[in-house]
Amino acid sequence: MVKLGVEVLLQRSDRRRWRFGMVTNALATTRDLVVSVDALRHAGFDVAALFVPEHGFYGAAAAGEKVASDYDPRRRLPVYSLYGETLQPLPEWLNGLDAILVDLPDVGCRFYTYAWTMSHVVEAAASAGLPVIVLDRPNPINGVQVEGKNQTDIVGSLVGRFPIAVRHGLTLGELALWLQKVHFPHAHVEVVPCEGWRRTMWWDETKLPWVPPSPAMATLDTATVYPGTCLVEGTNLSEGRGTAHPFEWVGAPFADEEEVATVLNRLNLPGVRFRPHRFVPTASKHAGAVCRGVQVHVTDRTVFHAVRTGLCVIAAFKQLYPHDFTWREGTIDRLIGTSTFRKALDESDEPLAVALAWDVEPDTSFLQQRAGCLLYA
Repeated sequence: MVKLGVEVLLQRSDRRRWRFGMVTNALATTRDLVVSVDALRHAGFDVAALFVPEHGFYGAAAAGEKVASDYDPRRRLPVYSLYGETLQPLPEWLNGLDAILVDLPDVGCRFYTYAWTMSHVVEAAASAGLPVIVLDRPNPINGVQVEGKNQTDIVGSLVGRFPIAVRHGLTLGELALWLQKVHFPHAHVEVVPCEGWRRTMWWDETKLPWVPPSPAMATLDTATVYPGTCLVEGTNLSEGRGTAHPFEWVGAPFADEEEVATVLNRLNLPGVRFRPHRFVPTASKHAGAVCRGVQVHVTDRTVFHAVRTGLCVIAAFKQLYPHDFTWREGTIDRLIGTSTFRKALDESDEPLAVALAWDVEPDTSFLQQRAGCLLYA
């Protein structure tokens, strides 16, 4: 049985007299679906303040929507937003605390903002002389497969503050150790590891319930394709936001679903097939319009390469519809961490050939850094 870091801490009594701030949300729960902060307080831990990432404490705010600091009357706690006027805890918010707990559900991908919110907390805590204790959770898409290059030109954002692989193969606790080792050597970072988790395990193999960690991260299937299809956010294609299958459905009103599916299936990409599909987003890009494109069906997740697949999906639409396809330049460059991919596709008459040849192998430097931070076999 896999035991979460918060469940391991609940069995300990050595820290119950400490006064904690906690970086978390209501989507971080125990296996019995008790919100982590509530489980800790019920067990006698003194959590005196909440710090919340993108989407707010209840995970209800839309992607990119600023979250205001607030007061939780049910828990009688201040709620400080780290996705609003500031990304980093203000010094006065940390006054009187003995340590900061972090319990956030992550999806193992560079674009997911929670890890970078944690990076700002680690930095602020180091300045304040406070330890950061990460209550670890499994990487839902396993801790073995690593994909995608480090950012080379564009860093510093909440979709990639520091250079790291797109699919990094780390738990949030291991990522915190990497942050401390590589970027904040004066920080005091401690991890309460999970028990019973092995690196090869996907979330559904842990027997833990899936709680969507953000509004558009509906299922494990979503998380599986996300390291690739999130790149669609950097185009005028719908990535399926505002539908039942975000990041699995990709399309646009100007496309032909049969044509797109045929071109993509001819590539014989490993572990994936593309089904012609039409959908109508209720929000985000092309809301209310019929989008024609594909559903990304992962047929063998052990050989599926999300990043390569995402690049090829974008390239297929660009190759088929060069006069209709457009970039959201700031977004695509920020997600990939460089403008070179966008420019290479723009300069080629065969964007698919570019995507197929694009180097998606993780950087050796990152793999070496990562190796020193692994907590699980």
